[in-house]
Amino acid sequence: MSNADSPRRRFLRQLVAVGGGILLGACDSASRSPRVTKVLETGERLNRNVQHALTSRTTMAQEFTEADLSPQFRSNGTDYPDSAEYRALATNGFVDWRLRVDGVVERPVQLTLDQLRAMRSRTQITRHDCVEGWSAIGKWTGTPLSEVLALVRPRADARYVMFYCADPMDDSGTKYYESIDMEDAMHPQTILAYALNDAALPIPNGAPLRLRVERQLGYKMAKYLMHIELVTSFARINGGKGGYWEDDGYEWYAGI
Repeated sequence: MSNADSPRRRFLRQLVAVGGGILLGACDSASRSPRVTKVLETGERLNRNVQHALTSRTTMAQEFTEADLSPQFRSNGTDYPDSAEYRALATNGFVDWRLRVDGVVERPVQLTLDQLRAMRSRTQITRHDCVEGWSAIGKWTGTPLSEVLALVRPRADARYVMFYCADPMDDSGTKYYESIDMEDAMHPQTILAYALNDAALPIPNGAPLRLRVERQLGYKMAKYLMHIELVTSFARINGGKGGYWEDDGYEWYAGI
């Protein structure tokens, strides 16, 4: 494992940094005009096309050594969901928590944390890059998402994987949601993480289970997972853009 970025990865991160500045500006309500939206969508397509041109389906995100671990892995976003259901689960050590996996699949399932831990696991030391401008390196252990998908057997028309979370995001009670496509879902570094730095995943970092999709920015890595759904499109899901922040103007594809 090398600690030096490849020229290709440096280029991709610089591209995202440029796009990120546009994105943050787009969060201002005054900038949500059709013209700005068109520019953002064009930038997203460019980002995705460049990523696919320079990297293959199996390209791995950079991995590090334990000597590189950050002294503290800060919480991104919510640090304790303001949800009575979630807090009851946390108080009981998540023994009653279940991950529901359904949608356009042949065999929907509900999985306990013990069942996930009993499946094949993967440990990886990677860098979390946040759209807010900070980074941290952590050691993640979890179940490859591909293992869970093998259990439910996706139908041929499945295009995306939706992740529904426990953390309310606004006064309306809307809870966080995110998505990735089947290519990223099957990537070997895409895992459902239940441990950070050789300990059970802390609540501020997404306990009992969070998504790690290492080739994208931090807002794609949904925390406090409750439900995974395979879908053919985003049309019926809230704003139709595939994620909470995407429905507010962020890019859907946040590759680095």
